[in-house]
Amino acid sequence: MANQQPTSGNPRVDIEYRRKKSAEEMRYQVITFALMIFLTLVSFVAVGYGEFSGWFIVPFILLLAVVQVIFQLYYFMHMSHKGHEAPQIFLYSGAFIGAATVLAFMTVIWW
Repeated sequence: MANQQPTSGNPRVDIEYRRKKSAEEMRYQVITFALMIFLTLVSFVAVGYGEFSGWFIVPFILLLAVVQVIFQLYYFMHMSHKGHEAPQIFLYSGAFIGAATVLAFMTVIWW
């Protein structure tokens, strides 16, 4: 069992360790959630602000979306924990194949 924490034999120490880790995890999730709300507000402001052109807004919003996806994967879906290496491999290989497919079709259509 790869996800089991080593036990010290003292239940009180183990409970304290789990409480500390849970509090730390919750703090990271709250901070990440606040950052994601902030990034969403920044994207709305970028679209609502009339001075930016579409050539700036579209890549900027896509960049903010990628950052939010990374936040969601690593903090809300717990991809940063040990034992999630196999799902990471499948996720990254699928993203690579999807990006390569989109790039190939865009290349075929545009040139």
